[in-house]
Amino acid sequence: MLTKTINKTALTLLQGNIVEVEAEAIVNAANSGLTGGGGVDGAIHRAAGPALKQECQRIGGCPTGSAVATSAGYMRARYIFHAVGPVYGHHPNPEALLKSAYQACFALAKQYHVKSIAFPSLSTGAYRYPLPEAALIALRTTIEQLQQPTSLEHVQFVLFDQRAYAIFERTLHNLLQP
Repeated sequence: MLTKTINKTALTLLQGNIVEVEAEAIVNAANSGLTGGGGVDGAIHRAAGPALKQECQRIGGCPTGSAVATSAGYMRARYIFHAVGPVYGHHPNPEALLKSAYQACFALAKQYHVKSIAFPSLSTGAYRYPLPEAALIALRTTIEQLQQPTSLEHVQFVLFDQRAYAIFERTLHNLLQP
């Protein structure tokens, strides 16, 4: 685990399972139909329980590069922010869409006055976004957001495996070099 402070907000990288972390909002790497799926999305839907599926059906969907909020069902979190990142190779400007998905989560955190949020690495699983590029976009966007006024006291990136953790750690180190 690595923690850095950015403008009075703790930014933590950790390897683990996002459904097991403590945060007021958990970010789901969702699909545009909000239908659940594999990876992070499936794990969150299973952990939250059947009410999440019903709430997502009422919302109806979410465009790529956006995010929507739901309750967290059985999870310890208060909210789930369902962020839809791009499928790599299917969009003309995937960088802008991935950045927009993270920005949408920060906007929801502001709207709901969230003090802590946990992110997975969006779009790097089934959506095949190259991990080094995705980590740079995720962390650069996070640092930009934390340099503005925010209710956030703690931002976590919960990385599923050692490779993802190592890439995020190296990227964060490089971004924070003077």
